[in-house]
Amino acid sequence: MIDLFHELSQQCSKATTEMYSTSFSSAIKLLHPNLRTPVFNIYGFVRFADEIVDTFHQHDKAMLLDEFKDETYLAIKRKISLNPILHSFQITVNKYGIPHHLIDAFFTSMEMDLSKASYDCDGYKAYIYGSAEVVGLMCLYIFCEGDVVMYEKLKPSAQLLGAAFQKVNFLRDVKADYEGLSRTYFPGVDFNNFTPSMKRQIEREIEEDFAGAYEGIVQLPIKARFGVYVAYKYYLSLFKKIKKTAPHHILEQRIRIPDYGKVLIVAKAGVRNQFNIL
Repeated sequence: MIDLFHELSQQCSKATTEMYSTSFSSAIKLLHPNLRTPVFNIYGFVRFADEIVDTFHQHDKAMLLDEFKDETYLAIKRKISLNPILHSFQITVNKYGIPHHLIDAFFTSMEMDLSKASYDCDGYKAYIYGSAEVVGLMCLYIFCEGDVVMYEKLKPSAQLLGAAFQKVNFLRDVKADYEGLSRTYFPGVDFNNFTPSMKRQIEREIEEDFAGAYEGIVQLPIKARFGVYVAYKYYLSLFKKIKKTAPHHILEQRIRIPDYGKVLIVAKAGVRNQFNIL
């Protein structure tokens, strides 16, 4: 039965999300049940591509990414793949009509990670668009469930939310990116001389992204709003902790929110949601 294969494939994407990101998987589980599986399918796909460029150092990463890209488009065209992650992704792409230009942009950013060690302003914006903003837009296609007017209205905020998440990740992962992968995403920033003023400039940019993202979150359909709001609050809490951390400590450790902190975020968000005061 093909339905069994569909279910198995989508369970693989869910398991991938749960193993790689407890925070995102927890937020996804707060979405309406109808929305959870397609979002898991997107995250599983994104995670696999990210793994290729970030961790498969003993292999030909460029070749693996090219093959993964070709197999992705073939899966979408054929509406089937023996790779369960790609099979679940194509189900979501075909069901919700996710445009290929978003997938193209995502792969462009993944390809940039194979060769670029630093970015100018244009490259930085292009990378964030392809690696994060388009993921938010793919999810927005799911949340809007075919409502084109709503999608266009919420599109800018979805992009800002994706950008905010990615920039917080950049700050959180400076040690791993700079020392482990020799990558510097923020243009004009020398992490050998990472000053408070440099850090503050980045933080102001992120604050603006979060502010614009929030305006869209409160306008999301009710089925999506709470789960997205919890993810927003988690990253906002992480950002606030990073803001309180001295620049040299950013380079020495990966900032985290402890499990009890995550539970508290969900609890507080739940109370606000109950009283409709998100």
